[in-house]
Amino acid sequence: MRTLLFNCNLILPDEIRPGFVVVENGCIAQVGVDPADVTADRRTDLGGQYLAPGFVELHSHGAGGADFMDGTVQAFETACDTLLRHGTTTLLPTTLAASAEEICRSIDAFRAAKQALGEKTLNLHGLHMEGPYLSIDQCGAIDPKYIRDPDPEEYEAFLTYGRGVIKRWTLAVERPGAERFADALMREGVLPSLGHSNAEYAQVVSAFEHGVTHVTHLYSSMSTITRRSGFRHSGVLESAFCIPDMTVEIIADGCHLPPELLNMVWRFKGVERVALTCDSMRCAGQDVTESILGSLENGQRVIIEDGVAKLPDRMSFAGSIATDDRLVRVMTQKAGVPLHEAVRMMSLTPAQIIGIGDTTGSIEVGKDADLICFDDEINVSGVMVRGRGLVGLMK
Repeated sequence: MRTLLFNCNLILPDEIRPGFVVVENGCIAQVGVDPADVTADRRTDLGGQYLAPGFVELHSHGAGGADFMDGTVQAFETACDTLLRHGTTTLLPTTLAASAEEICRSIDAFRAAKQALGEKTLNLHGLHMEGPYLSIDQCGAIDPKYIRDPDPEEYEAFLTYGRGVIKRWTLAVERPGAERFADALMREGVLPSLGHSNAEYAQVVSAFEHGVTHVTHLYSSMSTITRRSGFRHSGVLESAFCIPDMTVEIIADGCHLPPELLNMVWRFKGVERVALTCDSMRCAGQDVTESILGSLENGQRVIIEDGVAKLPDRMSFAGSIATDDRLVRVMTQKAGVPLHEAVRMMSLTPAQIIGIGDTTGSIEVGKDADLICFDDEINVSGVMVRGRGLVGLMK
């Protein structure tokens, strides 16, 4: 079936312009300006809204009342459907530092969810493992009792058990054995990501040479400039700016970073090296005042106020309650970023970071028809995943 989407403003990687898209066999078959002579089995008038590539989310712990650490197909379905309604079409569900049993349960649940849900939900690309090989000093809201040094016997077992499922792994590169661990990740085709780390510049440079080319939630839970005997030493934060080819992600919910810092990261690193991430927890998409970070049985209680989740003592953020549409809204309305560049940081750039930019992340002929439409306020009204209309206008 050929489906024509017309009367819309196409958000392309480098511009926004009026046009149309033809979808056929799950892919983008044609992109043009005037649809007058286009033949199609179905024609959908988008009423002048924006048509954009679907959002690619690299880091989410859950949404809609479910956390991926719950380890059930139902939890995956609930969280994915919530994120989908807000424009996410490709996702890396994210685990927390936990016991080996809980981590393996999440791997099992991912496989089961992908098989059970199939084409009923968004693209489940693979798991992002956040820990357990992190810094105690930079643990943030992660329970420190689960944080430990990389153990080759343990992580090789994880990599074998999760082969084909684990696609990204966040680690603190200063921990003993971290570079050997990064080498193992590269061998398995897993993206090593630097986060929850107290590393200094020389350690980050060395880790970069071992394939640690991406930074988890820039500014959050990482070292910055320190002084010893009068001399300044750069931390992870400065290293991310100093290493030109290092990519970063930012939690652009308007709480984790103020608009001026969001703008600065965009200007200094550029749209090709900055991905937006929600880093959402289970209460994203809900109107609640309390929630749990992590699994229901072993997670931590958090409170929700001021548009963000906090630890009960209010001394630290516990996670984001944002969905991806909010990130684009914040970047454009508060951080002053052009809409097409904000969308690129939420679609093509993250797709390229995880190596799928040739199949999704932009409106180009031959790519998967992962598309969303929204209005001037970034209110998502329609979502399409590989040509399947799931929500709103595109049924």
